Amino acid sequence: MMVKRFSVLQIVMLTVLMSLGVVSASDNKRPNVIFVLTDDQRYDELAFLNPVLETPNMDALARGGVHFANAFVTTSLCSPSRASILTGQMMHNHGVVDNNRALPQGLELFPMRLKAAGYQTAYVGKWHMGGEISEPRPEFDYWVSFPGQGHYYPKTAMGLPSMLNVNGKRVPQQGYITDELTDYAMEFLNSRDSEKPFFLYLSHKAVHATFEPAARHADQYKDAPIQLGKPGASDADVPMWVQNQRNSWHGTEFPYHSEFPLVEFKRQYHRTLTAVDESLGRLRAWLHESGLAENTVVILMGDNGFMFGEHGLIDKRNAYEESMRVPLLVSAPGRFPAGKTVKGMVANIDIAPTLLELAGVNAPPHYDGASFVSLATGKKVEDWRRELTYEYYWEFNYPQTPTVFALRTERYKYIQYHGVWDTEELFDLANDPSESRNLIEDPDLLKVKVDLRRRLYQSLTNQAGNNVIPYSAKFNQGAVFRHKDRSRTAEFPEKWLRGNRAEDRWEHIIPDSPKKAEQLKSVNEALKDR
Repeated sequence: MMVKRFSVLQIVMLTVLMSLGVVSASDNKRPNVIFVLTDDQRYDELAFLNPVLETPNMDALARGGVHFANAFVTTSLCSPSRASILTGQMMHNHGVVDNNRALPQGLELFPMRLKAAGYQTAYVGKWHMGGEISEPRPEFDYWVSFPGQGHYYPKTAMGLPSMLNVNGKRVPQQGYITDELTDYAMEFLNSRDSEKPFFLYLSHKAVHATFEPAARHADQYKDAPIQLGKPGASDADVPMWVQNQRNSWHGTEFPYHSEFPLVEFKRQYHRTLTAVDESLGRLRAWLHESGLAENTVVILMGDNGFMFGEHGLIDKRNAYEESMRVPLLVSAPGRFPAGKTVKGMVANIDIAPTLLELAGVNAPPHYDGASFVSLATGKKVEDWRRELTYEYYWEFNYPQTPTVFALRTERYKYIQYHGVWDTEELFDLANDPSESRNLIEDPDLLKVKVDLRRRLYQSLTNQAGNNVIPYSAKFNQGAVFRHKDRSRTAEFPEKWLRGNRAEDRWEHIIPDSPKKAEQLKSVNEALKDR
């Protein structure tokens, strides 16, 4: 195991945490924790919610623990959501606003508190915060990661070897990524200090697009009926950006700049998840064989949802239910009941305070999230949240989705778009759970609309009391009218209109340079046989 090099700031942080006496429970009562994070697993990608699927280990985890039926992310994008999990903060407070932004220096991650309290910590899998960053973090004693999104198989699209960072050393990937990450997780479990409680964070690449299942699952679900989402509302009520997005990278008409059948795309998604389910089964079997099952908390969660035709869209980023809802299963024997479903609204920002409470470690006061331990145990929590704020900031490399702010209550969802000339959205989730009727102009809901606008604006102030993106509080729809007899909506530039060319699926990833055409040609050659 490598020797860690700590910065002065990190040493000071660790020393301060230890001096504060962050531990409030005795060592022999502190549970081990295994936190499994999946990528792009939507809330209903579980067999007990979708009988087409085969997820026996996830189902067993739910039967033996708690299923949080209303779990959400506060940002439906990989890096910001992962940062919220690690910091307990909303995106406008932790500052990781897209997939390119690294964690700011000095930002405290909750595993540091576990480490200061005597836990042995490990991180295995996708990190992704900061683009190609894969270097070990001081919060973890054991580290395995890879640059960016990583690869399902050991060769990249350009034919280069896919590399892992194992405790600071570059090591070639050997096999299918889900299996290999699980192997490393098992290595940590088998080599850990048995005198210490442990925290294992297993962060899967799966099931991120483009979906590539393990070879053993290539024919799974071949005869299964695959259901796709439906566009829903009439276009008269749908924002222009949603209508335009349907024929784009994130739409059903031109998904990822290709012409593949969406039904087969979703079938591959299901197949790719199976190895994750098997991975969970391996971990739980090890716990039982080691006699640690009764004192280990096991959590499965998704980093964001995924759409398969709902609203005519694919992928994520927006504030629709299928994008922002995620699975969350928690088994905590002796602490949480078995087979319980909790309907209270929980989120990614709640993971840090929850795990700290379970470990008997004090949480800092700056967290935006709250521990859901009492909620899980069935206690009545008078002040538990009844609404959740969602935020997403426009990305230049995926410009189809504007900046999105939303407030989801138990009854309504209000969505406001920033920086675009378009309409807002208001849905009555109790009567329209598929969000098929935009009620933003319903005169009977004017008071609701105005109140949700106000509360949303207030909720987006950061810890300094400021709004990170300057914008004004809305009080009506704004100057949105157009003359019916004058110019029509502009068409997309001619150079953006493409056919089904493999290189077009990668054009946005490769930076502009004199070598770009040559690199795209290499990608095209590499993908011919896939």
